[in-house]
Amino acid sequence: MNLKRFPSKAQRIKILKECLMMLIDASLILLAIHVSALLRYDGAVSARAQMVLNRRLHWIVIINVASLAFVGVYRIIWKYGGIREYGRVGVACMLGASVNIGLSLLFRWALPRTVLIIAGMSSAIMICVVRVIISYISEAVSQGLRSSESDRRYLVIGAGEGGLYAVRFIRARRMGVVVGLIDDDPAKQNLRVSGVNVIGTTADIPKIARNRSISDIVIAITRLEQADMERIGNLCALTRCTVKVLSHDNELNSGENRQQPVFKRLNASMFLKRPEVKLDHKKITDYINDKTVLVTGGGGSIGSEICRQLVRFSPKKLVVFDVYENGAYELQMELNRKRSDLKLEVVIGSIRDKRRLDSVMDEYKPEVVFHAAAHKHVPLMETSPAEAVKNNVFGTYNLLKSASEHGVERLVQLSTDKAVNPTNVMGATKRITEMLVQMFARNTEMKCMAVRFGNVLGSHGSVIPLFEEQILDGGPVTLTHPEITRYFMTIPEAAQLVLQAGALAKSGSIYVLDMGEPVKIYELAEKLIRFYGYEPGKDIEIKITGLRPGEKLYEELMMDTEIDQMGRTAHNKILVAPPISMDERKFMDLLEELKVFAEAGDIINTLVTLREIVPTYKPRRERKAGKKKAQ
Repeated sequence: MNLKRFPSKAQRIKILKECLMMLIDASLILLAIHVSALLRYDGAVSARAQMVLNRRLHWIVIINVASLAFVGVYRIIWKYGGIREYGRVGVACMLGASVNIGLSLLFRWALPRTVLIIAGMSSAIMICVVRVIISYISEAVSQGLRSSESDRRYLVIGAGEGGLYAVRFIRARRMGVVVGLIDDDPAKQNLRVSGVNVIGTTADIPKIARNRSISDIVIAITRLEQADMERIGNLCALTRCTVKVLSHDNELNSGENRQQPVFKRLNASMFLKRPEVKLDHKKITDYINDKTVLVTGGGGSIGSEICRQLVRFSPKKLVVFDVYENGAYELQMELNRKRSDLKLEVVIGSIRDKRRLDSVMDEYKPEVVFHAAAHKHVPLMETSPAEAVKNNVFGTYNLLKSASEHGVERLVQLSTDKAVNPTNVMGATKRITEMLVQMFARNTEMKCMAVRFGNVLGSHGSVIPLFEEQILDGGPVTLTHPEITRYFMTIPEAAQLVLQAGALAKSGSIYVLDMGEPVKIYELAEKLIRFYGYEPGKDIEIKITGLRPGEKLYEELMMDTEIDQMGRTAHNKILVAPPISMDERKFMDLLEELKVFAEAGDIINTLVTLREIVPTYKPRRERKAGKKKAQ
């Protein structure tokens, strides 16, 4: 017996609820018709008029209920209902009245039109009132049935639409009790939202949290400027409460597919958020839509976010290429769950393997490639320079060669600010990849470009997750130097700007993302400690450990030779660096030498050759370099 033919228990309950609501609505419509007839005839309905109504009464009710179903009233979750949802009831009832009037005229039912119009309006009011009452009773019952495990006390910041949703969300999931709402609008003070009082402004957050034993704070303001988020975050940090943000999960969804808002724990990326990136969607759509797109390193922090952003522009197929299967698998599960219509292929392989790259290019024939695969950890690459060279330099060379041989239209290489006047092996290898991109741009028909940017908030191995882990462990927070500064942007911002830079399509360009002002890491550590409710130096120690091998005090986004020639693009957050001047024959000869030394594990000559290819590469600690061995 095939059990799938029978609806599940949850489906049966849902069907029963819908049938019950239809029965209630039919009763309300019936009542509305009789009330409307009494109003139309001043309380004295003639026998003839009553007979005409009674004869067609079942049709009037059926058509009105059908109109409610057609407009989608029975698919609405009413505990989250707002003005739009209640407006939909009004539209359905007036649609039903219009259909009934039309049928009456067509089939000469002689129904009084005034009665039908009044009945439409009155039934809409009755249906809405009943749903408000049902929602209120449901919320009250939910509050009464809360289990002791979820007996938490919430303070919601924002008394607008977001605050209303947050209150209902907390009640519906029996998460706890909402003690009050916070809003800076003087007109909202002492008002009630869904039965909850507005009890103060954001300045009152620490006092209210202390006096009312608040355990959780929800920031439910839909649009919040960076300065306001930082100010509210600082105030919340003083309370030692769990702080969450009402957020839309919109990475994969837009328009009608927009998901319900969710609660996300406030993290450093939100706390230090930058102004929203404005994208030229048409230009990105023009080169992504209906194209096969390959992303190397697609399971990593930046690569996976590029994939999430790409699906918004409807590629024909998305191919995720990564050597690390766990990250790629997790991304595959996420994308399949959120976008069932997406044609997704996940391929395991290394960019070091030219044959593997060729087979992937042969099978999937990508038209656009985003190259995010790289070894990026500076200290680790200092101790394993040959591996950095083999992966970053010759992996990129393999990809460029394979892509150009297989008709790829456009390739976007992700670079880093560490490629500018590098003091470490990783930066030097990324500088060489920029040179490779420009060489292939000059010698092939493929449009090649590199995108250079700084540190990314929350990426694997970045400073903020490390600080957060140390704070949660009770400290100390380790810092290499009190004066060290870094540029930061969020993962979504970086991915969006990479996509935008790809749309600019000037082959051979090195696009430099505007990273804003550099952040002093010591001050960032202090902010994070306070954000978690501790006092720097008192509750959590900040320990200075000294600069690591290859580490700079200050990062740069442009070389000295680029500063005066840096140009603007059509996008205000993307600059373009001038072309690199180089002797290609000498460059290729040195690359051949570098490959021999790297594959042989000859660290000294690998470093010497790196310095010959990248004259601006100056290690922080000069190494004793022996003479290069003859091949």
